[in-house]
Amino acid sequence: MQFCLELAILAARAGGQHARLNRHRSSDVHKAFAHDIKLQLDLECQARVVDTIQRHAPTHAILAEEDEGDVAALPGGPARASARAADAPLWIVDPIDGTVNYFHGLPMWCCSVAVQQGGRTLAGAVYAPDLGELYTATADGPALLNGEPLRTSETATLEDAIFLTGLSQKNESDAVPATLVERLAQSVQKIRVLGAAALDICRVARGHADAYWEPAIHLWDMAAAGLIAERAGARTTVLSRRGTRVSFVATNAHIHDAVTQLLTARHSP
Repeated sequence: MQFCLELAILAARAGGQHARLNRHRSSDVHKAFAHDIKLQLDLECQARVVDTIQRHAPTHAILAEEDEGDVAALPGGPARASARAADAPLWIVDPIDGTVNYFHGLPMWCCSVAVQQGGRTLAGAVYAPDLGELYTATADGPALLNGEPLRTSETATLEDAIFLTGLSQKNESDAVPATLVERLAQSVQKIRVLGAAALDICRVARGHADAYWEPAIHLWDMAAAGLIAERAGARTTVLSRRGTRVSFVATNAHIHDAVTQLLTARHSP
């Protein structure tokens, strides 16, 4: 696990530093969508991360955002697909989580790298260069921020909780219903939308927020941060999964049951 952690940190730093050093190219758009954007730097940062992993763990499989979840789309594709089938370690990469934030010059973005085997996350690193934050954890060790231990908050009730989420503007069946946003707003102290799922989950680990939920993030958004939150004392739940997309909840231990009950009752009148 120490090897996995050190490689996750090395890879996350490689991707994050490339984005930071090329901030002047943040307007170099690769593809534009309604309410979203992909930059040329998304592709370049992913290449830096993948190259770092391949140099140190050439037989491992890689699942990365910019390949749209296709393991075989990466260099050496068929070999990577067979490696995954053989239950080799699987690296899960989000080169720039919070691309829209990065594009607009906001500091809430990060590079996230995790490694799993047999469905278990062994190690993860979330690196936010503009914030000077490196979140790390292994499955058998503590959650750390820049080497210092993390611990979730002690908030005991929903009405005192800061709740982080993301509001999709896409017309999707799993987008957050307006009725649920209203219900959440009435139940918690404040809702905040900060725009980078991995960092939001790490803020739960850090105790800066008490709960996080989004109905349709991808595995690469939460693989590393989910482990970091758990090792900091958080409880996490995957409410549903469709391919690489998950409905994911992370909270401090005190309010987890109340949050999940509120979310799973979202379709009730």
